[in-house]
Amino acid sequence: MIRLIASDIDGTLLLNGAKDIPPEIFRHIQRLRNKGILFCPASGRQYQSLRTLFAPVADQAPFLCENGAVVYGPGSPGPILSKTVMDRAQAETLCREILALEGVEVLISGVNTSYICPKTADYENQIRWFLGNHATVIPSPEAVPEDIIKVSAYCPGGILEPVRQRLFPVWEGAFRCAVAGAAWLDFTLADKGLGLEQLCRSLGIALSEVMAFGDNFNDLPMLERVGQPYLMESAAPELRARIPRLCRRVADILETL
Repeated sequence: MIRLIASDIDGTLLLNGAKDIPPEIFRHIQRLRNKGILFCPASGRQYQSLRTLFAPVADQAPFLCENGAVVYGPGSPGPILSKTVMDRAQAETLCREILALEGVEVLISGVNTSYICPKTADYENQIRWFLGNHATVIPSPEAVPEDIIKVSAYCPGGILEPVRQRLFPVWEGAFRCAVAGAAWLDFTLADKGLGLEQLCRSLGIALSEVMAFGDNFNDLPMLERVGQPYLMESAAPELRARIPRLCRRVADILETL
């Protein structure tokens, strides 16, 4: 019996560069809720960005945000069910290392604010207008006025892999390091699997009663914990070897429930 569906967004619900959730997904979310099945967006994105994406159903859904570092229950706004905070000194050191890399931008996440030290106007516009984040420009990582729950490196122009090779070996002992998209590397103390565990504990739902969808390495901790994991057909071969259940569109599976 499925009681909760958790789904990644970029590359999973949003395919081929799409910016808006297909309306059929909202219809499925409302239909499934009437059957007692909750739908939870599970993303590296910020709470505000996710609520905007899911505006027609935002008050009905829990949200797993910032790769599981903060989890919200249903509501307007929903209550914070869990928050996993990074060590402040280590997080600031990581931010400074990211900023020192040529062509790489840093994004520092609080509970519902993105803090940036933009090297270009294009990066600030992307965070504010493309991602739809509530964002604040700061002069340095030390100026973040709240707990840091996630640090991300934005690596455009095909430089993600060399940046990953530079940062991951240094920080794997301190944080969970994940490739979170074509240009994003994420560093947290949480992951989507931990966030999902905390959500299920709050709701009284067993992980065996969860269906989940994802397409990238940061989805793996979530997919490996649930009763029914689905991987997008476009995922890397290494992931397909670990999650054999594939789908082309999330809506195709939701229609069967």
